[in-house]
Amino acid sequence: MVYFLTSSPFTPGTPYLNPANGFLDALRRALPKRSDALFICADPNRPAYTDHIAGDMRLALEHEGYCFSVFRILDGRNEKSAANLVQNAGLIILAGGHVPTQNAFFQKVDLKACLKAFDGVLIGISAGTMNCADPVYAQPEDEGEAVSPHYRRWLPGLGVTATMLLPHYQMVKDGKVDGLKLFDEITLPDSMGRTFYAIPDGSYLLGQNGRETLFGEAHRIRDGRMAQAAWENEALALS
Repeated sequence: MVYFLTSSPFTPGTPYLNPANGFLDALRRALPKRSDALFICADPNRPAYTDHIAGDMRLALEHEGYCFSVFRILDGRNEKSAANLVQNAGLIILAGGHVPTQNAFFQKVDLKACLKAFDGVLIGISAGTMNCADPVYAQPEDEGEAVSPHYRRWLPGLGVTATMLLPHYQMVKDGKVDGLKLFDEITLPDSMGRTFYAIPDGSYLLGQNGRETLFGEAHRIRDGRMAQAAWENEALALS
């Protein structure tokens, strides 16, 4: 499997894929021009929304010259066919959305087991990227999650990677949840004994042949401290 774990693959403010940090060049090297694709939802109970964002992704890929004999969607409508759909895909795209909601769906269809024999290209987007780790750090996002004793910040993931990525850093770095500073008062304390990489849109992790490399700006969070680990147009080898 070759995997691209992105914050967002789109150029901000456009419907087109972002070429920053060599993303499109690397994708062209990994993904055949003709392929069967599978778009896996973030929320199995929002079919109209899933169809819409899957359509956007298909159009963006076709704009780059990719052709799809089939472009299927996996959500609540066909969840019992998950294993077969994964088996027949050459490209799998994991949607962005609410991390715990998507995580629950992945566990329900046992996507981790389905992916064991997958030998194609995987693209993670936002929550889809975060759920590729194992464990998954479900950074609080919605009001109530940061203070609820019932909210689970650590979830079992797909195990595609051990690297925990936090997307959309340029959007959320100064954000608050339940009145708490998302990074200073939530994420930094949660990083004790752990390592996260916060990345903005345009940065991504490429995994191939047992090696992982971060391309673009990235901020390492470890043991309660944050420091910039890579800059735009730079590559940081993780393994």
